[in-house]
Amino acid sequence: MSRRAEWTSLHGPWDFALDPEARWTDPRQVTWARTIEVPFAPETPRSGIGETGYFQACWYRRHLQAPPLAPDQRLLLHFGAVDFAATVWIDGAQVASHEGGYTPFTVDITGHVRPDATLEIVVRAHDDPHDLCKPRGKQDWLLEPHGIWYPRTTGIWQPVWLERVHQTYIGSLRWASNLERWEIEVDANICGSWQPDMGLSLRLHLSIDGKLLVDDTYALMHRELHRRLALSDPGIDDARNHLLWSPDSPTLITARVELRDAAGQVIDAVDSYTALRNITIQSDQILLNGRPIRLRMVLDQGYWPETGLSAPDDDALRRDVELARAMGFNGVRKHQKLEDPRYLYWADQLGLMVWAEMPSAYRFTRVSIERQTREWIAAIERDRSHPCIIAWVPFNESWGVPNLPDNPAERSYVQALYHLTKTLDPSRPVVGNDGWESVATDIIGIHDYEADPLKLAERYQATDIRASLHQQRYGGRILVIHGHHTHHGDHPLVLTEFGGIALSSLENTWGYVRSASPRQLERRLRALLEVVRRQEVFAGYCYTQFADTYQEANGLLYADRTPKIPLEHIAAINGMVPALPDAPEFPGMEV
Repeated sequence: MSRRAEWTSLHGPWDFALDPEARWTDPRQVTWARTIEVPFAPETPRSGIGETGYFQACWYRRHLQAPPLAPDQRLLLHFGAVDFAATVWIDGAQVASHEGGYTPFTVDITGHVRPDATLEIVVRAHDDPHDLCKPRGKQDWLLEPHGIWYPRTTGIWQPVWLERVHQTYIGSLRWASNLERWEIEVDANICGSWQPDMGLSLRLHLSIDGKLLVDDTYALMHRELHRRLALSDPGIDDARNHLLWSPDSPTLITARVELRDAAGQVIDAVDSYTALRNITIQSDQILLNGRPIRLRMVLDQGYWPETGLSAPDDDALRRDVELARAMGFNGVRKHQKLEDPRYLYWADQLGLMVWAEMPSAYRFTRVSIERQTREWIAAIERDRSHPCIIAWVPFNESWGVPNLPDNPAERSYVQALYHLTKTLDPSRPVVGNDGWESVATDIIGIHDYEADPLKLAERYQATDIRASLHQQRYGGRILVIHGHHTHHGDHPLVLTEFGGIALSSLENTWGYVRSASPRQLERRLRALLEVVRRQEVFAGYCYTQFADTYQEANGLLYADRTPKIPLEHIAAINGMVPALPDAPEFPGMEV
């Protein structure tokens, strides 16, 4: 969520080679026979490769003229995400390696830049399709997608770009806010050449709609700077509320951060933003900025038909945020995917709350623990400054911890990641294991695909509903593991998966219940949502799902984001506009 004025995209055609058995270990061994369109994975049609079979590795090569560098400049090569393990060579020399298919890494390639010479960049991506001990989310381990699992993603699938910086530069910025003290907190890290006696300083300029909030300069005694920036509290609720970020009023604070040398000259500058907002738990309620908010979320898997996990372009990311809001949702649960930060940018800008969920590994081993923990830490570090994120979810439905009720080590693992997440970011709720088998959580998430609205109403209108939930089983699993969270009243309950109504009659499509026409889909959706919205026990809900995803036909939108029923009808069902007459006719649609 920070950017410099100058950068160079490396999207476009790269030389490409498949390495099915991962036999090649050096760029000189590679036979370059094809071209791929970066940043789309080779499994996708848009990449120009469309290889959906099994292969363990693939290779990329790009020749380019590096931008000229002054003696005091560096050249950085950035990768948004490469699945799963990446190795990078520049002009035949190995310069970096990175493991983790959803998180970014940066390579300083300054030492390889020569005047008027061409750079050769080679990337090897190793991603064993049968390895269940790595975070892989919904990527199928079978040859063809089945059930709720989708085609695999290998290699580069997020942006790649070059950036020219000063030899001493701003490496990272992290923001947070504290409404009790009416403060903005900033953590800055300085990278590159560094000596304590360099006389460097950091200027922070914060404003809202052109109105100055902060203009401070701090001498840098160390590489790291942590400051709490006290703002002027307007004191009146209306004025305070105007400055707070929420889905109804996504007010952002514009930030300009400048690194200056001893003479006061700007040697690096980045534009960024932050917001005043907090998300807390109070007994059985979720509070946004100190006031109860009911979550109206939709489960979003973040796939596109032609490009897989990669967005077709920036406009597609913005459009997805706009569509969720147009359907009356105030949030999304990004499911089994660490989403492209550009999506989070639009959620910040347009006002959409996000549950950030770690893609699962599917085996409980020392290797899977190390990989998942390392990548989860990197994910929190990457995304914790985004005001749109209101919850962290390290586990889903006990995936990767299949014996949670009976295995103390697995329970300790979930508890450990819960507490680790709270340590890294104490400002947000953490849902330790969404769906069932809670052992450590701030919110109890329930996955319930009961298709009969009457049965659903009966289940959640019980007199002592929290006690009865302790005995119920969802997906054959208990909601709370015995001995944990005995005081259910201290935890909000959120129906984090339900619905899943498919609009399809085809046998090879997936849905928890099927509708034969848009009209029937709307009737079922309305009946289900009316029941869920009436249940006072819920602090919110999350409908499955936003859009069709490959064989899953249970989206409110088709895979290309065409609505199955009018968006305003879905918003009305969500209670966001006046109710519509029952069973409307849809011109141009099958009914």
